[in-house]
Amino acid sequence: MADLGMESVLVAGRGPAACGVIAACARLGIKSVAVHSEPERAARHVRMADEAVLLGPAPAAESYLAVDRIVEAARRSGVAAVLPVPPALAGNARLAAAVRDAGLLWVGPDPDVLERLGGDGVEPASERGLLAWVTAEGLVFPTPVSRDRAAGIARVSWTTDEHAPVPAAAHRLAEVGWRGLVTVGVAPDGELAEVAAGFSLDVAVLERAHGVDAVELALLSAAHPGGGRSTPGSEPPRAAVAVQLRATLPPGQAGRVTGRLPGTGRPATEPEPGVDLVSVGGYEPGDRLDGWYDALLATVSAAAADTATAARAASRTLSDLPDAGVPHDGPDVCAVLGRLAAGHAVPGA
Repeated sequence: MADLGMESVLVAGRGPAACGVIAACARLGIKSVAVHSEPERAARHVRMADEAVLLGPAPAAESYLAVDRIVEAARRSGVAAVLPVPPALAGNARLAAAVRDAGLLWVGPDPDVLERLGGDGVEPASERGLLAWVTAEGLVFPTPVSRDRAAGIARVSWTTDEHAPVPAAAHRLAEVGWRGLVTVGVAPDGELAEVAAGFSLDVAVLERAHGVDAVELALLSAAHPGGGRSTPGSEPPRAAVAVQLRATLPPGQAGRVTGRLPGTGRPATEPEPGVDLVSVGGYEPGDRLDGWYDALLATVSAAAADTATAARAASRTLSDLPDAGVPHDGPDVCAVLGRLAAGHAVPGA
């Protein structure tokens, strides 16, 4: 394990992505401090963390997205660093600057770099994309991906032909000072579209494809932005698929999870030999889904020798779900995975 030079981080985010980051901090021996809104005092990411700090009332603008409250929570908790989870926070140049001004370590690109590259916090949903870890030496683990979208959100992401060209503009990210994880969209003309920091769905593809820990990579970049540290070892690249499972409750309607979701409890089925399968759930039976928030229930990612096998493994995990207590888009996601498993290209939704 690399020397990360920090003992504690404030994990700014919620839901399955925050749960995954908090679990990674535990593996790395780093104390995690969660943040939460008033209705999510007992949320799963709060229960998983070593400590938790209240941000404010239910509206995200007054809690999870409130720059001043996040920085104050970091000060009160005594952490060494702030690790933003969703692209909406990781790409927020104002938050990055405020964290730096407070004398804390910001786990992400510099504020001025975010400002120059948009910093709008939009998670890339272009049909083609690229993932990488950007260091002073350039792109590490560059991973071309394809995406299937629903309502402008990437719901399935998978590795494409390893010979797919890396856009020339992506190689310049290191030159302009970007450090850490990057998720980009690639326009039809081959140029970069969206550029985002943070832990998007695609990041799970990078982890499975290369056998690396994205949280470790992000923390390494923050601790050693100028380079000069060893690159974590990785496995030979494999095909990988990642999916999101979302609740389909009407906007503003709350719900309650009553059944097991992927990433919580014992898996219903074990993956076949040669498959690396990781599920991260944001809710356990009895947990309430608050109507204020985007109800991302869980993420599932798999790596295998080929895309079809990885897609079948992810599909089995979602197909074996019991009644979750809330409606979700599992059948729609499994239809996409079925096409991938059959070797068919998936059109963008």
